[in-house]
This record gives sequence, structure tokens and C-alpha cells, in this order.
Amino acid sequence: MGILGTSRIFSFLALSSILLFSTSIVTAFGDDFLECLNIIHLPNTPTIPIYTQNNASYETILRFSERNERFSKSIGPKYIITPTHESHVQASVICCKKHGLDLKVRSGGHDAEGLSYQSDDPSFVILNFVDFRNVSGDVNDGTAWIQAGAILSEKSKTYGFPAVVAPTIGIGGHISGGGIVIDARIVNVDGKILNKQTMSADLFWAIRGGGGGNFGVILSWKVKLVPGVVVRFLATTTIANIQKTLGQGATDLVHKWQFIAHKLDVNIHRSLLLSVVSDDLGKERTVQASFSILFVGDGGAQKIVQLLEESFPELGLKIEDCIQITWVESHLYLYGSYGQPLETFLVRETPKIFFKQKRDHVTVPIPKNGLLELWRTLLEHANFTPTVVFLPYGGKMSEISDSELPYPDRQAIYLVFYDANWANGKMTPYVSKSPRTALVNARDLDLGRYENAQDISYQKGRSWGIKYFKNNFDRLVKVKTQVDPENFFWNVQSIPPITHMK
Repeated sequence: MGILGTSRIFSFLALSSILLFSTSIVTAFGDDFLECLNIIHLPNTPTIPIYTQNNASYETILRFSERNERFSKSIGPKYIITPTHESHVQASVICCKKHGLDLKVRSGGHDAEGLSYQSDDPSFVILNFVDFRNVSGDVNDGTAWIQAGAILSEKSKTYGFPAVVAPTIGIGGHISGGGIVIDARIVNVDGKILNKQTMSADLFWAIRGGGGGNFGVILSWKVKLVPGVVVRFLATTTIANIQKTLGQGATDLVHKWQFIAHKLDVNIHRSLLLSVVSDDLGKERTVQASFSILFVGDGGAQKIVQLLEESFPELGLKIEDCIQITWVESHLYLYGSYGQPLETFLVRETPKIFFKQKRDHVTVPIPKNGLLELWRTLLEHANFTPTVVFLPYGGKMSEISDSELPYPDRQAIYLVFYDANWANGKMTPYVSKSPRTALVNARDLDLGRYENAQDISYQKGRSWGIKYFKNNFDRLVKVKTQVDPENFFWNVQSIPPITHMK
């Protein structure tokens, strides 16, 4: 659940390190793209912030919010534009299209494969929404408009919206993979700004789960705030974390968890983290299962213990295992930063590591012998520490049909997150089949990719598209054909228009 606020935390727009657009710059660079921006730039609006490779802050802006060291040596764009006004985005789209430049859009969201800041074209342009992050809430109406560069957590302690537990993620890309929203503002391929009333119903359907960078540039999303009843729960949010190693019965607990986690009380958030740790003697490596539980509701620790005794007594949760904290502090707990100041939410720069992520939708509980094979896989590499997260579905999510929104896999019993290297084939008997599905907000280029813009075809795109969208893929192709037939908005796993069918 995201936390709303209005503060813009930091800005890179120092006049000493930025290239502010003007006619004199066009003359100096002799660049048709810059000249186009100058012509289109609206009067009485802020100057378009542009960074070139000669700017002192260029590398900082390029690598900002980039966590994966696998892409730290990737070639940067010719220009980075950090819009502060909607017209800056419109001008960028129009001029990139006019001059045949590849445009990438970066909001700091789910992009583990670096598609939002890499291109084979050395003259490409990045729209970086780092300074496009205002949040405008209407408490009376119970809604908020959130610009694409805002992170999922800001400063409010009382209002929120449905999202994930990673507070540093930019909202633009996150919601594009399956968010629940009531309106949006998007710049289309012609540079026009559309909202729910002016875009087609099919386009509004597509952008709420069809993945970022396919249909236009999202400027902002309108979300429905969590009802004010959440304020009453600030003092009664209850959290607990029970950790068990294999020697302490983790296998039996994980096996049971699969059958009940997606059926628990809707006020309970529950997740399961599997990691490799040292055993009790500190000599051998073993697998540890961490059962995280968060309860938002009246009754506190006594209520959550009662609910778990009814459905999962084997876990052995006791009142003394529970901590009562405020709702906003619970996000620090889920993020692994419990005890840190709330300002931790606002730090988007995190340590860079080499990593690979994969996702699966589990449809059949893994039997105990399958779990034993999973433990062997986790323990077979000594040079890194892999982690696996089980996140149950169920609740309201399971009431949404596969076709209501582009993201179709809401009937799975849980989602699996794999982080680090992973052996192929170990989970195949238990996860979704025909097709084996994936999550578009955690793109995986192992599923396939276009080699370049000339390589795009329906048949290639479908090979991984059905893994992300199942039967919704063809509808997304039709929408793409309607709104971007020439395929201006593309990446190496983008939705192809029918005009590229082969």
C-alpha cells in the first residue's frame, strides 16, 4: 500500500549542472531535435531541462534509481530530459517521432531488465520523471492524482492506496503493470494529452496492466484512496515474524502455508521469505522460512493470534511474538527497515548489486518432496545467497476475472519471486502451464526479445506476450494497432501492432 504526500524530496535541476534549452543552444549544437523542441516549447512554461553527455550531472541522472549492476556499463542516451511540465513530455514525443529518435521513458518503477534506459540507437532520448512527482489529493472526494515519477511512499501517515510494499518504486511503471486506478493522463503518439473521457475504453483498459512504454507516455494516475477507516487502525496495526529453519520444521510449515495463506482473513497481509542462513551452530548452511504477518484491524495481537490458531496452529504464533505499531511504520517493517526513521521511505538511491529476477504463478501446492528439491537447489551454490518469496493471492484480487484487466493471473494461489541465479525446471510441475506465465512488472528477457526495431513481429511478440497476458495479448495488439500503428513506442519486449504481423 503506497503512502501519499506532496513533498518533492530532491531535485537535480541545479543551474550549474543543467543544460537549459534556448535558441542559442540550438545554434551551438546545430541539432534538429533541439531546434524542434525550441519551436514547440510553449511560452510561459518552464524551460525544458535537458542533459547532454557533456553535463557534469549527466551520469548521476542516468544511473539514478538504477540498482542492477548488470547494466551499469550500458551506453547512455544522447539526451536526458527531466520534465517538470506536461508540455515537456508532449514536445519530446513530437520531436523524437519527427526526427526518428528512439524514446525511452523512465519513472523508477519495475524495470529489472533495464528496458527504460537502454537502446541500440546511440542517439536515443530518455524521459526521466525524477522531477515529475507531485501528488495532489482531495480528501473530501477520497481521490488523488499522482504524477508518474512519484514514489509509492511519501509523508502522509493517514491516507494510502493499494500498491506493493517496496516504497522506493516509481508509480508510473508500477501501475502500468496492473494497477487499480480510476483515471489517467497520457501523451499519445501525436503528442496529445488524453484522459479517461477522451481516450477510448480499450486504451484505458490496456494501460492498466498492459505494461509501460507500449501505448504512450503516462503523465499521472488518479487513484481512489483507502477509506478513512484506516486512520482508526493506526495504533492497532499488528505485525509478527516467525522464523523456522529446516531443523525446526520449516518444510511442514511451508507445505501447510500453501493451502491456507490465500484463504486467511482479508485483514491479514502474509508473505513467506525463503533464504539461506547458517544453522543454529553456525557451521552449516540451511534454509530458513520467515513467515511475515501484518494485521490491520481491531483486536490487535489477541485477534491475530486467534485467527492463526484457527487456520494455522502449527505456526505457534503467540501474543509475545506480536508488535503493535502505527500503520505507516508497518511499511518500514515489511520493507526490512523497521526501527529506521520514516524518512527512509524517501531515499530512492539504494546499493547496486548484480541480480536476476524471475516470477512464477503457482497453481498447485508444492508437495513435500518438491520442497525438498527446492531446498537442495537453494543450497547448491555457495557463492551467493538466493532468496525466494511466496506472496499469496486470494481476497478481492481473486474476484477479478482474467479479462477484466490485462493482467490475467489473479486466480493463482500465490506468486513466487526468485532473486539471484536460478536453476531452470525445478518449479515446472507446480506452476502455471500452457503457457507458463510471468509478471510484466518483472520482465524477464530470458523469455525472448526482439533484436531491434526492424525485428518486431506478432509471432515473436506472442511467444512471450501470452506468458505475461494469456488471452489478453491479442486484445492488447488490437489496441496497439489503433493507437500506435507505426510502433513509435517500443522496447525489446513490447506489444506489436498488427501492421508488424509476420
